[in-house]
Amino acid sequence: MKKILAAAILAGAMPLGATIANAADLVRQEPTVVIHEGERGGVRIGYLHCDIGGGVGYLLGSAKEVDCVFHPSSRYGRLDHYTGYLKKLGVDVGFTTRGALVWAVFAPTAGYHHGSLAGVYRGVSAEATAGVGVGANVMIGGTEGSVHLQPVSVQGQIGLNVVAAGTSMTLHPVE
Repeated sequence: MKKILAAAILAGAMPLGATIANAADLVRQEPTVVIHEGERGGVRIGYLHCDIGGGVGYLLGSAKEVDCVFHPSSRYGRLDHYTGYLKKLGVDVGFTTRGALVWAVFAPTAGYHHGSLAGVYRGVSAEATAGVGVGANVMIGGTEGSVHLQPVSVQGQIGLNVVAAGTSMTLHPVE
């Protein structure tokens, strides 16, 4: 039931996503890089796991810290750490104590360079939580480089909240 509710909220929020997503990151405007479907292919080079700090949704939005680690598919690659913020503007009612989300990472070839995932990602989010909950994020963006995140991520969290919002995630590499 929660998955059906989250999917219905996400589908209803999609048309408003572009406008609301830009508003979610009003403090720092950067150009959004649009990845065309033909350029989206490539090699899966790993995944990005993000821990999301807890917080309270203030009806019209929220901002939470994220700590992310890139895990390469190759056992010889090194972990790459990122910090940043996940901002939401739209219906965001309730609280969460903590959460996590996972993205697949793609590149045209098997190469990866430190900091390649830094940038701003924008899109829409839908979440439903009562104790333990799930969410989905559809975001595009990042750097103008060729390494990119899978546009859809899955999120899990603990708390009590409902979200249908434009979302912005900003990532900075940790030196």
